[in-house]
Amino acid sequence: MLGVVIASLASATDAKAQTKDEERERSFRERVQPLLAKYCADCHAGDAAEGGLSFDKFKKARQILVGRNTWLGVLAKLRVKAMPPEDAEQPTDAERKFLEEWIDSAVHDIDCVRDAEPGHVTMRRLNRQEYRNTIRDLVGIDYEPTEEFPADDIGYGFDNIGDVLSLPPILMEKYLDAAEDILDQAILTTGLGLPVVMQKRADALSGGGSVRGDGQRVFPSTGAAGAEFNAPLSGQYEIIATAYGQQAGDEPAKMSLRFDGKEITVFEVKATENEPGTYKLDGRATSGKHRIELAFVNDYYNPKASDPNDRDRNLVITHLEVRGPREAKRELPATHQRILFLEPSEKQPAKEVARQILERFASRAYRRPATSDEVDRLMQLAKVAHDAGDSFEASIQLALQAVLVSPHFLFRVEAMPPAGQGERTLSDYELATRLSYFLWNSMPDDELFRHAVRGTLRKEKNLDEQVRRMLRDPKSDALVNSFAAQWLQLRKFDEMTPSKRHFPSFDEGLRRDMRRETELFFSFIVREDRSVTELLVADYTFINERLARHYGLPNVKGDRFQRVSLAGTPRGGLLTHGSILTVTSNPTRTSPVKRGRWVLENLLGEPPPPPPPNVPELIDEGKELTGTLRQQMEQHRENPNCAVCHVKMDALGFALENFDAVGAWRLFDGKHPVDATGELPNGGRFNGPAELAAYMRANMQEEFVHCMSEKMLTYALGRGLEYYDQCAVDKIVEELRQNEFRFSALILGIVQSDPFQKQGAKRSNE
Repeated sequence: MLGVVIASLASATDAKAQTKDEERERSFRERVQPLLAKYCADCHAGDAAEGGLSFDKFKKARQILVGRNTWLGVLAKLRVKAMPPEDAEQPTDAERKFLEEWIDSAVHDIDCVRDAEPGHVTMRRLNRQEYRNTIRDLVGIDYEPTEEFPADDIGYGFDNIGDVLSLPPILMEKYLDAAEDILDQAILTTGLGLPVVMQKRADALSGGGSVRGDGQRVFPSTGAAGAEFNAPLSGQYEIIATAYGQQAGDEPAKMSLRFDGKEITVFEVKATENEPGTYKLDGRATSGKHRIELAFVNDYYNPKASDPNDRDRNLVITHLEVRGPREAKRELPATHQRILFLEPSEKQPAKEVARQILERFASRAYRRPATSDEVDRLMQLAKVAHDAGDSFEASIQLALQAVLVSPHFLFRVEAMPPAGQGERTLSDYELATRLSYFLWNSMPDDELFRHAVRGTLRKEKNLDEQVRRMLRDPKSDALVNSFAAQWLQLRKFDEMTPSKRHFPSFDEGLRRDMRRETELFFSFIVREDRSVTELLVADYTFINERLARHYGLPNVKGDRFQRVSLAGTPRGGLLTHGSILTVTSNPTRTSPVKRGRWVLENLLGEPPPPPPPNVPELIDEGKELTGTLRQQMEQHRENPNCAVCHVKMDALGFALENFDAVGAWRLFDGKHPVDATGELPNGGRFNGPAELAAYMRANMQEEFVHCMSEKMLTYALGRGLEYYDQCAVDKIVEELRQNEFRFSALILGIVQSDPFQKQGAKRSNE
């Protein structure tokens, strides 16, 4: 009975949704399209539409969701009366109100069941920072590509967006050069092994046996041959003999190794002429002269044997070599030992060792198991180099260069959903890769790889545990250096040039300190798993003596950065950091507009629309103000097209006017007292940064958390968000709310979301 009730409710819900969709489609055809044709078609129709916006391409109301960002821009322009332009026919107030309400309803009517999909992430190239970090973790070399590689393009505020990370020919050339340079640094190909003390062909030995024309010494019966060598130092030496047996009888040929007349060991020489064997012995020798002999000790001859090849056992020696002392061996760099973790030996031939080395390196570089075909191709490359006379190490090095320019290394490759399916769940290897590049800007480490190999990354609480482990790891500084630096525009701050005449105290040392304050502050939130709302209102920061002096804060000594309480001061949260205040100012003065816009865009997720055309700037750079800045702004807002946006933007910016253009506290702007009051369109009021922070905590926390979640999800996915992602964002925000807004809840909410866990088919507009 319960099932029948549930099915009935579901059916009723579907019917209601269908009726709503039909009503919206009818309203679009009968009311919206005629208004667009009347007031907008002159400029926004056909292939030559201004700004690339052609309304006649939207045939159905449903398409507005797909083109949501476009229509949000249309809505913003309608609200500030920036569209239609002033010289065009204007809609009536009732028509404008209808359009605004209809568009607002259409772009926000998202059904998290009907519209659910994970979205498609374009296969994307590693950006410069990801390349550098991946080479560091794969090879062990800190390779700085900044000077050589072209700058990465930016999309949606970040440099890890797949749709803009192209691969121009010049960059491919740089990758080829980099692969060679990196592996030249990582692997030694000359001067390896122990110093050679003595090296002789068998025909240069003295003693028994007979010498053939090819220099090999044959023992048809028992006998010995050897040579003297001079040990330069006392220590461990390695004796190496190359030999094979002409086998007969019921045991292999045996070779005795004698040192200064004393038998040390007897080797069973099972090798044959087609593939001679190498026989090694380590031993200690004092400095001075010594004699080594090799002796054949188990002669066998049976002329009556039925098989002619089984009548005569002989020993054939080809080379004798002494290397050492071991104490003089050249120390191999850690990178060499990491990559060439095996050496060819009697038990493991060079071909087998090469395959193991190449398979492990390629699997780590590709971030999933290398296939047999891929390893075969690498082996073929190594063979070509070896056949050309290269050493074992040099031939491996050439094959590894091919790995570092493979698309499977340079790009993060994810399989597409099967034909006819809209999505697929990522494999554990793909999920581990998304996770590691999200939190570390680098490849998965051994622990993530182990989970991927076993298929246990999603089992039990493994994923949560891995996220928390990775956030504790120093490599999570990537969230500061990459995500926060772009979100908060710290990279732009590095390029700011405040006027030396107006702000003589600002120098490169102070710039570094300001940036370091913001980095340490954000890093503290991450590592200590604090509430993300502290980014707005924290009553502490991290400063040293120089920055404290600039801020006017007492009792901070030394160059070391330390946590300092801001209780009782006008400072608190990101908005009072010198880096943020400087990046939102002009070279000679503050800019309430830039500061207000920065708050709207980066903290509240409300980017204002572009200004209407032909609106003059407030004041030319370099000119002095006549009257207060507030008076200048009030004159600017007399233009009604400006006032709609500026009333909120300016109110937020003016609350920060007690901070000058480089973040120092002030009470006067020139000869005028600072007026830091602000009033929002909804009646909200504040005076100065402390009251602004209190107001934002009480009234704008939801907008901030939603905005930060969108920014972080964009960064985590490497793509811009679409309308259907709002359902995932809402769930992430709810996860934050239920966990006291802790930073880990933000990351876990993203990692557990469908957009992060799945790959969708590439989508075309409906």
